Amino acid sequence: MQSQEVAPRPSSASEPVVDVEQAEAALVEHYPRLVRLAYLMLPPGLGRGRRVMSAHALTQRALPRGRSAASVIPAQNGGSPSSGEGETPGDGRDADPGYAYVRLQVVRTALEAALPLRRWAWPRRAQLPPLLPQVWGLRLFPRSGGADELALDQRLASLSGPARAAYVLRGLEKLPDPAVRSVLTAAGVADPGGALSQADRVPEQYALLDSPEFDPCSLQARPTDLMRRRQHTKAGLAAAAALAVCGALVALPGGWAPDGAAAPVYAQNPAAQAALDPGRLTRIAPAVWRTSARLDFAVWPARGDLTGDTALLRRALAVWARPGETVQVSATPGTPSGGPAGPPQLLWAGDVDNSRVVLLYDGLRIVRYAEPKDSTAGAALDFARVDGATGAQASAVVLNRSDGNVRYLLAPWVTKAAERDLLKPESKAVDLGLKDGVAGPLASPVRQAGACTSWNALQLTGDLGTHVLSDLGELVPARLTTGSPKATHNASSAAGLRTWAPFACSLTAARAQGVRSVNLWQFASQPLPEDSGTAAWVCTRAETWRGDGARVLAQFRTPGGKYGAVVAQAGSVPACGARDPHVLAGVLWKSQAGSWYLLAAGTKDTKSINADGEIRAAAQGHLLAVRGKRGAQVNLKGTLDDGRPVGVLRQSPSADRK
Repeated sequence: MQSQEVAPRPSSASEPVVDVEQAEAALVEHYPRLVRLAYLMLPPGLGRGRRVMSAHALTQRALPRGRSAASVIPAQNGGSPSSGEGETPGDGRDADPGYAYVRLQVVRTALEAALPLRRWAWPRRAQLPPLLPQVWGLRLFPRSGGADELALDQRLASLSGPARAAYVLRGLEKLPDPAVRSVLTAAGVADPGGALSQADRVPEQYALLDSPEFDPCSLQARPTDLMRRRQHTKAGLAAAAALAVCGALVALPGGWAPDGAAAPVYAQNPAAQAALDPGRLTRIAPAVWRTSARLDFAVWPARGDLTGDTALLRRALAVWARPGETVQVSATPGTPSGGPAGPPQLLWAGDVDNSRVVLLYDGLRIVRYAEPKDSTAGAALDFARVDGATGAQASAVVLNRSDGNVRYLLAPWVTKAAERDLLKPESKAVDLGLKDGVAGPLASPVRQAGACTSWNALQLTGDLGTHVLSDLGELVPARLTTGSPKATHNASSAAGLRTWAPFACSLTAARAQGVRSVNLWQFASQPLPEDSGTAAWVCTRAETWRGDGARVLAQFRTPGGKYGAVVAQAGSVPACGARDPHVLAGVLWKSQAGSWYLLAAGTKDTKSINADGEIRAAAQGHLLAVRGKRGAQVNLKGTLDDGRPVGVLRQSPSADRK
């Protein structure tokens, strides 16, 4: 996590003056909101209990010692829902110097609490555990939220302190960016612009900030470890003696321990113990999916012949929480690999080929634990994001890979599984068989050596119809679709299979990228010069589970060509997607007579295309075809019917085609 120094800022003489009574009135009136602000801005690494107590302590220490100046920055821009603490939009906070002052103090001290402790430097008060308030004999923490709140908390944990504060001020206080910048500057942030830019990486899920998950005023109470408390009483004298020794050790070279405030692996933390207890695993009944309004992994029943093997399940949970050095750990891009926040859901536990496999689901990730049947040596742990997966995208999970084959555990609503070669759309699908939700082995296309001569896909049929999915080397296969990005269709129809056939081998570019779906769209057809027939222009867009990193390919296929040719590609762009269903691509093409042409095509709403560089040309409409020369360097630009410009995808290394 990044850190940023926070320094005090001198007050301006022109700023309004706030006395203690005015600040106290604002603090009391808006106390729940201020404590929530502090809780969200504090580093999640403190732990939920410590964050609760620190949030209350920082807020209660926000009063000025006398009369102080405060910048008046609006609390909200109005029109937003209430925060859940009984406040309506505005609610008297707008232009209130008292509220602006105490909010600024909360932001400043929360940022100070996120700073790392340094050797030989006296820690600031906010960096230390709070002296008040204190609760003895109880653990207090907010109520648990759902998968969306967990995912947002993990995303906020990856931000620096100033970026986390910027996101919270935007979402909870509804401040525009100039006002957020002013608050951060007043709080002593050196680079408020960088904090705002970093906050842009987190999706705008501001409504979740009002969730009970982030409410430190509505708490659950649990007892501390009663046996350990009794032992601590007996060991009090020994602890007092050890305190002097520890103080001397801290002063020695080496400073703070490498794990900071983290508890040792043997600590009896109730939440951690619950997450590692096989008896607390969530097990869904087999018929739940039939009456559920949402078909996703949350309604999968627990299956397999070892669901009652407590020792196996305990090993799987323990390795998930603390994988040893010999465990082979893999994760799709953007997937956190930390332990479970609570008891996960059991999807499978059983023997598959020569391995024992356990599949678990925590609302955000699918986790696969595998070990050899004869020992625990060589165990593997795989993570894959599946947040938001429903229907076809939640229909299959890899159980095992062996000898170039892959076995899938299928959703309870799937009634038939088959293997289909995408390069042969007219051939029949081969039935894989289905027993207890497990499909027969499918020859995976991801490890084929040499030229691409086949691409085997998984075809599933059930209550949701027929879908085609492709193995891309990860736990969850990617769904294949065709058509315009705003109206995609299953690739299982005869027309969809014929559309995919020449371009299936381009799926190799999407392997191991955390892809959830790939759509293929023929955005243009172009008559070729010299009466050479009609060429097809298509784009494929691979969407990822993490949201960013989408990969777009523009491909060109001449009449009779067996495969399409990639002529341009780009990453993390909206082109060829639902947000921006436009594409512009070009290619240098050689006719059978030996003449070279510059060909370009855009979507049908492209008004004109212009080329400059070594070839200068212009065309009205969405197609361009002019004489060219081999290896010419050309820049293409297009204009849409509504006047907006459209740029060409970044050209691939080889874009000369015959």
